[in-house]
Amino acid sequence: MQLGISTYTYGWGVGVPGNRPANPLNELDLLAKAREFGLRLVQFGDNLPLHELPEHRLAGLQQLAAAKGITLEIGARGLTPEHLHRYILLAEKLRANLLRFVIDAPGYEPDIKEIIQIIQNQLSVLETKQIILGLENHDRLKAREFAHILDQVNSPNVGICLDSVNSIGAGEGLEQIVETLAPYTVNLHVKDFGIQRLPHLMGFQIDGRPAGKGRLNVPWLLNKLQPFGRCRTAVLEQWVVPETELTETRRKEENWAVASVHYLRQYFET
Repeated sequence: MQLGISTYTYGWGVGVPGNRPANPLNELDLLAKAREFGLRLVQFGDNLPLHELPEHRLAGLQQLAAAKGITLEIGARGLTPEHLHRYILLAEKLRANLLRFVIDAPGYEPDIKEIIQIIQNQLSVLETKQIILGLENHDRLKAREFAHILDQVNSPNVGICLDSVNSIGAGEGLEQIVETLAPYTVNLHVKDFGIQRLPHLMGFQIDGRPAGKGRLNVPWLLNKLQPFGRCRTAVLEQWVVPETELTETRRKEENWAVASVHYLRQYFET
């Protein structure tokens, strides 16, 4: 399984809503980061929406990635028919074989039947262009609902982008989602995390950790995915706990990325 970085490796550097840096990382900066790590895979998520870039920047991204030997994967949020089709064409343009989608968007939460229909309507296009659609497990839907969607679609060109933490928002833990979704997983988001009881004892706090420093058991996770042979790529994602100043947060994010990639090299191809 090949290891790469993501725009969510550098969430603070790319920019989060309400906290945009004065000098955010752009698409070419992410390619440079990958090369610094000796990695050859970059996944662009919805926090750096590629469809908003002008044509000359998209062409420059594809050309530089090809010149540097870097594989691109792209992603978006909001699985509307129009947005899915837009990103299939964008994946083709950027020669990205994996298209990761978060189904929901602000004000948009399609039901299961609608999700299935939207994907089925684009299946022939996905198959013709040899693009794999990875649905990311996110906060609203349960693992069994994702499994139902994939069983109904029933295509090798559609699977799960398995995030190691997101489903906590749906009340499901890692073991539960892996047992259900491992057979469908086509891409992995390696995101380590910590869970600690708050000092007043009235609840827990869940936040990020550098890879290898939290509760994510990477060898166990890979052993669960390996028998199915569908997951070929993994990207580092980070929930970096912010500092008071954004400059300090970004420095911390970089230090976490360095430590995380160093730890993960023992388990993945680079």
